[in-house]
Amino acid sequence: MLASGDQRPDDQSPLKRTPLYDLHAALGGKMVPFAGYEMPVQFPAGVLKEHLHTRKSAGLFDVSHMGQVVLRSGAPEDAALALERAVPQDILALPVGRQRYAQFTDVHGGILDDLMVANFGDHLFLVVNAACKDADQAHLQNELSDVCEIEPLADRALLALQGPKAEAVLAKFCAEAPRMRFMDAGPREIAGIACFVSRSGYTGEDGFEISVPAGDAERLAKLLLEDSDVLPIGLGARDSLRLEAGLCLYGHDIDTTTTPIEAALEWSMQKSRRAGGIRVGGFLGAEKILAQFADGAPRRRVGLKPEGRAPVREGAALFASNTSSEPIGKVTSGGRSMRRSRWAICRPRSPPAARASLRKCAASGCR
Repeated sequence: MLASGDQRPDDQSPLKRTPLYDLHAALGGKMVPFAGYEMPVQFPAGVLKEHLHTRKSAGLFDVSHMGQVVLRSGAPEDAALALERAVPQDILALPVGRQRYAQFTDVHGGILDDLMVANFGDHLFLVVNAACKDADQAHLQNELSDVCEIEPLADRALLALQGPKAEAVLAKFCAEAPRMRFMDAGPREIAGIACFVSRSGYTGEDGFEISVPAGDAERLAKLLLEDSDVLPIGLGARDSLRLEAGLCLYGHDIDTTTTPIEAALEWSMQKSRRAGGIRVGGFLGAEKILAQFADGAPRRRVGLKPEGRAPVREGAALFASNTSSEPIGKVTSGGRSMRRSRWAICRPRSPPAARASLRKCAASGCR
């Protein structure tokens, strides 16, 4: 999951800065507006080198613009059941110390945002997209405040250490890091700093997400960057890495017009919430989403590998054949691979049409 939008939530509002802004500037980061923040799109190494370095070594990303939220209730299971009103995932069965990918859905089955949900024992810890976080917090208040205390954590930064050498780097400061499994999450101490650490990522590589008190963020980032295997990575490579891995970007591949089934995210819905499950439905948009589970969706997110050298760009129309005049969908994310291939994500209107569009693509539109 986990990047969203390149515009400010309010174009009249001044851009915010993360606790690592000064460090980005000192490292030569090229700052751009992103989701209401001044964020580094790249560093002097450039997007290509940052992308390839993350694939072979380790990259450090500042994702402090994202929202961090705690849900508490009288009993932990009450918070889990309350959150299940807002997401189609099984939160009650999520073990302590584990996290799960989820989506907020609306009454029409569309996706309001995608998020990570971790069970910290006496509370749930949520990470939501930057451009959606204010709306997400309002949504949680509207849907869950009768049961849950909703606490945004505005005093924390968020770092992501990604790449095949991420474990070895983090193990120098956190002895527990090598013992963490994929999707483990919970409190950990890093270099004497009390942090929340998870093991997942948005790059297709192994990696860790580190929620750290804002006042300690720069010190921790500098410690990690002292390792010769670690480079600072900007938004440009973050997007190319996630696209190469086929991961969704909210506001592009998923949005309020897209259901989890249309987005090919049904794998994230556990059997307990599906037809025949012990807690089937009960979430916003359940009727439409469960019907698509049973009968199929009218369109589907798929991956594209174009023919020829030209990359397929976001917004390009999709056609079933070279002679078709009626578009069957459009490219929702696209670009040139940093490893000499091209890829894209699209939403054609039907699976057969999707297969046709996979066979023929052109830069002016996929045919």
